[in-house]
Amino acid sequence: MTSLRLIKAGGALIEDAGALSAFLDGFAAMPGMKVLVHGGGRSATALADRMGVPVKMVEGRRVTDQAMLEIVTMVYGGLVNKKIVAALQSRGVNALGLTGADLGLILADRRPAGKVDFGFVGDVRKVDISILVGLLERGVVPVIAPLSHDGNGNMLNTNADTVAAEVAKALAGCFDVTLEYRFEKEGVLNADGSFVPFIDPASFETMKASGAVSGGMIPKIQNALDAIRAGVSGVSIGKTKIY
Repeated sequence: MTSLRLIKAGGALIEDAGALSAFLDGFAAMPGMKVLVHGGGRSATALADRMGVPVKMVEGRRVTDQAMLEIVTMVYGGLVNKKIVAALQSRGVNALGLTGADLGLILADRRPAGKVDFGFVGDVRKVDISILVGLLERGVVPVIAPLSHDGNGNMLNTNADTVAAEVAKALAGCFDVTLEYRFEKEGVLNADGSFVPFIDPASFETMKASGAVSGGMIPKIQNALDAIRAGVSGVSIGKTKIY
């Protein structure tokens, strides 16, 4: 099978101009087929603050009312996505910016209200890679924003780590896929700041119970483990290997 690297970039790699430029230099130099999924949560939060829209996070997930949905659609699908696409074009990479609505790429269901009503947040139902595969085979590099759609004309906010994992899982049927989560830290860190070289399901449960990992790192590791179970060849979070 042809190898494909799917890189999810978030945190300061997206928000800091210097870090983003250095990351995109390295991404552009990667040979072979590749896909980039990006975040942009800090930019969305900053715009929400400027517009007076309250920001609420629960275990690393953004509660998304109608006002916040408009902000994340503008920031993720517009400002951040197109800035990255333009920067890659300047580096000789034939990039195409996509949301989950484009090409019907990511169909999702609005998350039912439970103990927390997350609002317009989508849980992925299906990833349609049929056209995506054709683009990759033509040398196009997809740059995917963390937005999905419900099939009824509505956009939904979907966690970028989840988008990366779901797209990687779908592509694993056609390519030998490795999934890499990139951000500003070395990898997964314990509560004392020490580096964790590898994580398996048992150690993940131990780390959650002890509070060694918390917040947005929990769904990131869970998505990584799910991707391994679904046939993705290898997953890393920074330099931390997932088994």
